[in-house]
Amino acid sequence: MLAFVWNLGAFIVALGILVTVHEFGHFWVARRCGVKVERFSIGFGKAIWRRTGADGTEYVVAMIPLGGYVKMLDGRVDDLAPEMASQAFDRKPVWQRIAVVSAGPLANFAFALVALYAMYLVGVPAVRPVLDNPAPQSIAEQAGLEPKSLITSVAGQEVLDWEAVNLALLGQLGQERIALTVETPGGGLRDVSLNTASWKVNPETQSILASLGLVPWSPKATDTLAFVDESGAAYAAGVRQGDRLIALGDQPYQDWDELVAMVQAHADKPLAIEVEREGERFSYTMVPKGELENGQLVGKIGVAPGREDWPEAYRIDLKYGAFDALVKGAERTWELTALTLKMIGNLFTGEVSVKSLSGPISIAQGAGATAGFGLVYFLGFLALISVNLGIINLLPLPVLDGGHLLYYFIELLTGRPVPERVQEIGFRIGSALLLLLMSIAIVNDVARL
Repeated sequence: MLAFVWNLGAFIVALGILVTVHEFGHFWVARRCGVKVERFSIGFGKAIWRRTGADGTEYVVAMIPLGGYVKMLDGRVDDLAPEMASQAFDRKPVWQRIAVVSAGPLANFAFALVALYAMYLVGVPAVRPVLDNPAPQSIAEQAGLEPKSLITSVAGQEVLDWEAVNLALLGQLGQERIALTVETPGGGLRDVSLNTASWKVNPETQSILASLGLVPWSPKATDTLAFVDESGAAYAAGVRQGDRLIALGDQPYQDWDELVAMVQAHADKPLAIEVEREGERFSYTMVPKGELENGQLVGKIGVAPGREDWPEAYRIDLKYGAFDALVKGAERTWELTALTLKMIGNLFTGEVSVKSLSGPISIAQGAGATAGFGLVYFLGFLALISVNLGIINLLPLPVLDGGHLLYYFIELLTGRPVPERVQEIGFRIGSALLLLLMSIAIVNDVARL
């Protein structure tokens, strides 16, 4: 319950910030173009706060925080007094209407840049992309990657941490080969080519790294539990965070891999566990929950071990000076934009499954998780969602900003507005397509719960 409240709160804060930024873009440019703004609303539905400014605009915070809007004076829906006609949105030159509509998405890109600039200025603790043994019979094993190798570039793009590796690999979906440069344990550089001609990623069952067999190196697991999921089988049996593992089944606890193998083999079957807590030993019987993974039923109990400290050589602090942080923020904004556009294209070509679409539940979980890690991670999350929001709003669907821009560019080329009947039909088609995409995303969210 606490996790739900935290995720919901982080989601409302994140969406509130991003919606405000987007709508302020429309608002600011509309005012500069002499358009009268009647209402600036964050959220929909019943108002929980409202105020009318000296400029005559009504500022509203509404009950449902899933969007917002800027209501401008418009002769197509309002009765215009002759003296107000010059302030109506529809009476403005087409280039001004284009500026007002495009300002929302552009504000999202600008916010992403600012958020990433702040993130790199403060500094992001990260770990270097050092590899462990590749997964058996995987693409990584076939390429001959050695454990303790450090990935330095993906497809010619320098990578400093695992997040950069993930983004770079995502950008290579659909390629038949991916070039890696790695620093071997001996210190030399080696070029490696991953054969990805038959590479497919199923976001339901594996990460992009796991789909290639790339296993990040991590410090050795300790015998103390650092995390126990309150909805898992271990917690239900009585196991708690901080417990020290003593025995599993009728065998003394040896190492974490052995525990994982035994738990997976006991899907939906009773399994004894003994732990030590504050000097006392406790014995419990749990039933690992069976889940399908790659067609096999495996047991899970919802626990994670503590880890030994990371070696200093494997740590990195992505922190830059004022100018370099701006350059790095701009680079990452461009990378996120290019990657998002490519992923949208891959959805249409089938390289990426529609199962990868995420909706409000996944966004809420991501907001809660990153907010829990700290401000810099939350800023990175906001930047990612802001870029996605900007791009989605630029899609040429009539119900979105991109659809309005499409009509205005046609008007710019032809010299006359698109007929209202055509706009109405386009609006209905766009609404149906958007509703379909949202429905798929929400179904995916529910399936992941």
